[in-house]
Order: sequence, then C-alpha cells, then structure tokens
Amino acid sequence: MLEVTAQLRRGDFALDVRFEAPTPGVIALFGRSGCGKTTVLHAIAGLLTPESGRIALEGVTWFEAGVTNSRAERRRIGCVFQDARLFPHFSVLGNLRYGARRAPSDSRRIAEADVVDLLGLGELLSRRPHQLSGGERHRVAIGRALLSQPRLLLLDEPLAAQDLARRADLLPYLERLCSGLRMPMVYVSHQFDEVVRLASHVVLIDTGRVVAQGSVGEIAQSPALRAIVGPDELGAVVDGEIESLDPASGRARVRVGASSIGVSLSGARVGQRARVHLPAREIVLALEAPTVAMSADVLPGKVTVVEEESSHSLLVAVDVGGAVVFARVPRDAAVASALAPGRPVSLLINGAWSSAYGLGPSRADE
Repeated sequence: MLEVTAQLRRGDFALDVRFEAPTPGVIALFGRSGCGKTTVLHAIAGLLTPESGRIALEGVTWFEAGVTNSRAERRRIGCVFQDARLFPHFSVLGNLRYGARRAPSDSRRIAEADVVDLLGLGELLSRRPHQLSGGERHRVAIGRALLSQPRLLLLDEPLAAQDLARRADLLPYLERLCSGLRMPMVYVSHQFDEVVRLASHVVLIDTGRVVAQGSVGEIAQSPALRAIVGPDELGAVVDGEIESLDPASGRARVRVGASSIGVSLSGARVGQRARVHLPAREIVLALEAPTVAMSADVLPGKVTVVEEESSHSLLVAVDVGGAVVFARVPRDAAVASALAPGRPVSLLINGAWSSAYGLGPSRADE
C-alpha cells in the first residue's frame, strides 16, 4: 500500500492530497497540466518536503511532519523524468551499469539481462545517448532506474516530449514493464489513453486536490473525469476476455459483459484479459434491438442512471452484463423521454474506433 497525505503552498498554488493505493501495480496520477501531479511525485521521492502530512510505502514511513523525513537516497526510489537525463559520455551499457552500482549489494532482484530483454536494448548497448531516438533514450533511462533495485519506480510523464509515432513505439515497452515486474510504480500523465493502457489504480487530481480515485473502470464513471477529458472521449473503460484474434488485420473479438465486440488489438492471445476503451462518440443508444444485420456491434443492456449533462444532452449509463457503458442522448430527442432506470436498451458500438490492450497472462498461462 502506498499512503500519501501531503499539504504545502507555493505562491498561489495550494496542494492538499490524500490517497491510498494498493501495491504492487501501476498507480496513475492523472489530471490537467499544472494540477499538482509532479509536485506529488516530488514529495514521494523526497525531492521536496510537504508542510504537513505522511508518506509511507508498505508500512515503512518515509515522511511524517515533525517526526521523520528520510533523505531521497535512503528511500530507494527510481525516477524517470520527461527528459531522460542520460550520461552523454557513457554508452547505453555504461548508463545501465551506473544504475546497478547504486543498488545495495543485498538487494539484487532484477538482473541486467532481464532488463535488456524486457526493454529491447540488446542492439543499443554500445551506442552513446546522442545516437538514440527519444523513445530509445527513455527506455535506457527506465532500465537504469530498474537496475538501481528501487522499492518504488516513479515515471513523470515519460512520453510527454514524444511525438505520436514515438509514443506508439514506447507504450508497448511500458506495458511489458508493467506486466513483467511486480514492482510498485507511480505514473504521472495528462493523457488518458496512457492511463487506460497502463494503470491498475488511478488518482484523479484537480487544482491540487484528489477529486476521485479507484480502478480505471471506476474512474471512467466519475463525473470529475468527464469534466477533464470531455464526454466525447470517455464512453467507457471495461475489462473483458479475448475470444478470437486475426493477426493479419490486427482485430480481435473481446467478450464484454454478456456480449462481444470487435476491437483493434495485436500482440495478445486468446483467453487473455483485455481492457477495452469505447469512445462515447462511437456509441449509439437504441430503445429496440436492431432487426437487421448491422456493421456495428450490438450490446444489449439496461439503463442504470440518466443524468443531465448539458442543456443539449443527457448522459445515460447502461449495464451490459456486469460492465457499465455511457452513451449520450440529445435532450430534445423523443427517445430521451422514454429513458428510465431499468429500461432495456441496445448500444450500437462502432468497433472501428474502439481499442483494447492486453492485461496479464491468459488463463492457460496462469
């Protein structure tokens, strides 16, 4: 368990956060730029001292106002920042082994060969940092942090400086890192797609305060999150199981609730758990099930909540058999007047824009 309570003031900005998150796993600190995410990260790392509060990992207290404040190096935390901060006069291998030299001799749990394999660094070991792409430099920085044998790994928006292509290249390595190591991690981001792919627990921060926390699926239902990412992007984040795969097309069928949908998914296996992101803009709600074949997938369900979203639309939560999916309905539509909790409806999902990410091993591997 990571326990964080921290209060401090810097000029006009006031930080007052309180959360507890299970470990191991990936704890995502998510929110708009400037909301206080990095400040929380620095407090956990011991790079700044809160005015009051307490910070502890798995029962070991690192900071308690007026009682104790462990120095940053004694907390044994690995940090990876937006800029990789590699040593330019060292090769990739030299940078990795610098991290290993910082590790206590009695705590060598993560082997150099495993890190090189996990992060795909084998062909880069003799290169210098100036010969690497931005994504490669970040992979080396992560490897160096891991070889210091940290109790906790902190990643401060490691993809923020990357363009879309490099982000797409680096995210699979981060997924392998998350699933391959049972190490607590705190991941700071203001990109919700990164959180969906990587996080096991989300702490939502707005203007210096925690406004919601929980699993990705729970946070996806939070009004506070909708206010940050916008209703068109959200829709739903649900977990399911991969039923079939077509490697040639990069498409898969994933069981969600009592039905299945087609999604973009590659590099996974049948039977593996998957997390599915369904954008609200690609979901259409129908009062009656379609009577003819359609290109969209159909998820039958029941209305659980109808909320006023704006003067023009309603937000409808639909239980599709254990998973909750959101859909937007125009306020002036005739269908809106017929909606009420318990009403059977159908959700039409445009799977061409839905994406999924593999989570952990398949049942056959467990």
